[in-house]
Amino acid sequence: MITATGIELRAGARVLIESASFRIARGDRVGLVGRNGAGKTTLTRVLAGEGVPAAGTVTRSGEVGYLPQDPRTGDLQVQARDRILSARGLDAVLRSMRAAEEKMASTVGGARDNAMRKYSRLETEFLTKGGYAAEAEAATIAASLGLPDRVLGQPLSTLSGGQRRRVELARILFSDADTLLLDEPTNHLDADSVAWLRDFLKTYRGGFIVISHDVNLVDEVVNRVFYLDANRACIDTYNMGWRAYQAQREADERRRKRERANAEKKAATLMSQADKMRAKATKTVAAQNMARRAERMLAGLEEVRAADKVAKLRFPDPAPCGRTPLTATGLSKSYGSLEIFTDVDLAIDKGSRVVVLGLNGAGKTTLLRLLSGVEQPDTGVVEPGHGLKLGYYAQEHETLDPERTVLQNMRSAAPDMELGDIRKILGSFLFSGDDVDKPAAVLSGGEKTRLALATLVVSSANVLLLDEPTNNLDPASREEILGALRTFTGAVVLVTHDEGAVDALQPERIILLPDGVEDLWSADYADLVSLA
Repeated sequence: MITATGIELRAGARVLIESASFRIARGDRVGLVGRNGAGKTTLTRVLAGEGVPAAGTVTRSGEVGYLPQDPRTGDLQVQARDRILSARGLDAVLRSMRAAEEKMASTVGGARDNAMRKYSRLETEFLTKGGYAAEAEAATIAASLGLPDRVLGQPLSTLSGGQRRRVELARILFSDADTLLLDEPTNHLDADSVAWLRDFLKTYRGGFIVISHDVNLVDEVVNRVFYLDANRACIDTYNMGWRAYQAQREADERRRKRERANAEKKAATLMSQADKMRAKATKTVAAQNMARRAERMLAGLEEVRAADKVAKLRFPDPAPCGRTPLTATGLSKSYGSLEIFTDVDLAIDKGSRVVVLGLNGAGKTTLLRLLSGVEQPDTGVVEPGHGLKLGYYAQEHETLDPERTVLQNMRSAAPDMELGDIRKILGSFLFSGDDVDKPAAVLSGGEKTRLALATLVVSSANVLLLDEPTNNLDPASREEILGALRTFTGAVVLVTHDEGAVDALQPERIILLPDGVEDLWSADYADLVSLA
């Protein structure tokens, strides 16, 4: 499985974790929790072998399956089905079998005999690796995650970001690895898929670590909790389920505060007595001993856990604009032979609030990319109205330049803003000191979310296009976003699986994809949010 011994993790000069040791064994179902930026993603990368600790060692036995927050695949021309099957090496065998079949059908004599012998060897290898039963298992996992057979036959390049992530999750779950490392596995999943994933993890035979802000998932599947304390640079381990962990953590905190209050009271009394005794020459040594005793009393105490810092988020005051700052007419988009949607019209009026709904793959992200100008429609036109200033939050963080630093990304978003003001805003989003010099590529998903949102704050946008803005955020940071949505006076077009985000937005209208139907919002549509 996985054993970590005395590991230290750093982000620049900042120590994330200091001298931590733990083991993930078969049957361990670990929930890894902590505020955004505490080091959860960094830790899982190191455990997976994709990063190196600053000190200490990590040893692995057996296969490790790692799902990063933003998985990227090398060859986007690979079919989704083959990508999933590659977890057990079945993709290469099947491709070779298909090639041998073609040769058997198109040749005669010795060449045909050679192709038949090769096919026989390949079929034996295929059956050894699980064969057709394994292929059916992969299809079942994919379907349970919202990937029907028609999607499995498409190249990855034709799939949405959410579909590609679900392909990667299906691949990891199909791998039958001894240990799974899952970083926000419920991102982009609908309610039925999340329920299936919970059941899958509850019965998983190996061990796993899961990072998730889905409280219901963590509550139902974990039997151990690792809490990354960003203030003390340590990992607190709890060999218990989620509810018991929460109760134990609260009890520990009350005990720490009580012990510290009692010790501080006694130490203050000793120091006061020592100060009085120092006035007498004959009592100087006794006074010094009393003062040292008070210091030792305080030094032996456990630190009281400081409250986690939370990014302070308020969307900008929108720039002045005309009555209808954004209009789209007759939009259609296809990827290869796959038609996403056709003939979609919409008009975003000043201050309007719109939710885009549709099943996974219906084109919600694609629509926002067309409206933002990141992609061009096959037909139709997007027309900016008077005074339009767009702010686009992309769920895959494509608006960030991974090669540029945090500070450079912010300066690109607000080239006319004073450096001191930019640093002040970054500080409110928990980027301070050396953190502003980190390349965006090394940030965790939560940190990328905070940086992308920070660029919106300085944009003066009067139309916000928000694609799953609450993904990757801890509960406190999510509440900040919901508060910002409630108070923003500009127009918002929102794509989300988060029912709380829709409640905060209080939408006036919906756009239902792929048909492009527009309707007034009503409570009847609320159930579609988590299913979409």
